[in-house]
Amino acid sequence: MTRTPFMPEFDQLPGTLPIFPLPDAVVMPGSDLPLNIFEPRYLNMVADAMGSHRMFGMLQPDPSRADQPGAVFRTGCGGRITSYRETADGRIELVLTGLCRFSIREELPGIRGYRLVQPDWEPYRTDYDAAPAATVEHRDRLLYLLKNYFRHAHLETDWKTVVDIPPERLVNTLTTLLPLDGLEKQAILEAVSAQERVDTLITALEMQVHEAHGTPQH
Repeated sequence: MTRTPFMPEFDQLPGTLPIFPLPDAVVMPGSDLPLNIFEPRYLNMVADAMGSHRMFGMLQPDPSRADQPGAVFRTGCGGRITSYRETADGRIELVLTGLCRFSIREELPGIRGYRLVQPDWEPYRTDYDAAPAATVEHRDRLLYLLKNYFRHAHLETDWKTVVDIPPERLVNTLTTLLPLDGLEKQAILEAVSAQERVDTLITALEMQVHEAHGTPQH
């Protein structure tokens, strides 16, 4: 992950973290997620974050526990507010830049309407690795499927730039920005190694491309 002077060191990541549960939305390390904040409890959350470490965690609701109101997946990603704009109608438009994934160690009593957790960053310490990622397999397959996906979704991009992006950063960016199913995004988010994330994204794109072609699955 590319580091900036504003990023905290790994051992400076907060011991308590506000969370923003949102379906079909994840942020990955090194990627940017634009957010439009308007609910009072999350306006409070952003105000408090801006006054401290500028961080909160993105988590998805867990559909397998629909009988438990407010249930979320145990793994999310902490991000730092890197762009912030207040609007005349009382909203906040911000960009959250992913820093490090975490598992929930414990949920704490909420404050000002929003939820807090004690994050366990350690399982995803490698998100802070500055060394180049190891070479991953199936990069050509990923790019082939991605071109098919973009064509059928009528999306455009600069393919020369895409080809030059390191695979780990490419997967993280695509997971954050593509309109994939929430469970597919979660599976990629929880995959520890770069190779696992590449393979999981390939599987998700294969399903999308097959469906676009009307090809039956066996």
